[in-house]
Parts: sequence; structure tokens; C-alpha cells
Amino acid sequence: MRRHEIPEMHFASSSAIYGDLGELEIHEDIGPLQPISNYGAMKLASEAQIRAAVEAFLPRADIFRFPNVIGVPATHGVIFDFIRKLKATPEQLQVLGDGTQQKAYLHVDDLIDAMLHVSRIEGRYKVFNIGPKDDGVTVRMIAQTVRDRVSPRADIVFGEGNRGWVGDVPRFRYSTQRLAASGWSPQLDSTQAMVRAVDEIAREELAE
Repeated sequence: MRRHEIPEMHFASSSAIYGDLGELEIHEDIGPLQPISNYGAMKLASEAQIRAAVEAFLPRADIFRFPNVIGVPATHGVIFDFIRKLKATPEQLQVLGDGTQQKAYLHVDDLIDAMLHVSRIEGRYKVFNIGPKDDGVTVRMIAQTVRDRVSPRADIVFGEGNRGWVGDVPRFRYSTQRLAASGWSPQLDSTQAMVRAVDEIAREELAE
């Protein structure tokens, strides 16, 4: 960055840096940060490197801490995976975990709008949680919505426990008060974003 005289950086970080904080409301200045996945650990390490660069030579950096981002084009994620599973086995949808996992979801269109908004705010180093104003939707609700859209007669079979995989955070409460105070709000809440993304991704996947 120093060699090429990069004037600013806008980094796509993640809520995964916070780890599993249960019902505690997660704001940008909370700590200590203890991620429980390799993904979260690498994002946190990247944030630390960028912060050090700002102190040393980088003129400006914005850190965007994403929630679960959904929409098209999609290459992975819970909605994409469910649709692919039902394409392969229309009679049954296997779900990792018991379906009680609850997370905030933001449509990619809202995400881009939020990033552009933050980039226009003055400041050398800014950190923002980006997300909706609600506590999210459950995996069970997503599974039912995908089933109804793709294969209405399919049985939904849930796994055990409230974690879908090693490093999964079953629930978090994401504070976006700093973003709201700056004058930005999403067009869609988690449920609306999820329903829209299911329809968008299903149209693309089922058209193949």
C-alpha cells in the first residue's frame, strides 16, 4: 500500500470478528474481540493490520462489518444451499442444526448503498456495523420459505443442536445505532430481504 501510495481503503469485514456473545447487543466498540471461526479470526487480523497502516502511512480507511449478506449473484450461503439441495432431492430438505439459529440478513442492494453512504462521511478511520434494525430471522423460517418457493411437498429434516457447523454463531444481536445516527437506514428488514433473495436466487437457479 505504501509503495503504491494508495490513498484510502474500504474493507469488507464481518460480524464474525465478535465471536459468540449470546444475547449481548453488539456495538462497534465492544471488547475483547474473540472470534470462534478461522474466517472471523482472519477478518479481525486484517482489521488490525489496516488500523496499524492508518497510524503509519495510510491516509484513510473505512471498516464495514457485514452481517449475513444475501441477494444475487449468489455462490454460497444458506438460501443458495437450500435451493441447490431441493434441486437435487425435491422430496426432502436437510438442514444443518435444529433451525433455531437466528441472524440478521441484509440485501446486497442495501449493503452497497450503506457502504457508499459511509464513504461520504468525513474521518480518517471509521468502523461501522452494517445491517438491518431487527434481530433477524431463523434458519427454520428460511427453510420453510425456500421449501414453499421451490418444492412445496418436501419434508424439512432438521439436525441436532443450535450450531450448523464448527464456528457457527447461533444468535447475535447486532447494533446498527452508529449507522442510523449517521442518517442511513435499510430499505428492507431481515424478513423482507430474505423473501426477496429467495425469489431472486430461485429464479436464477431453477432457470438453469
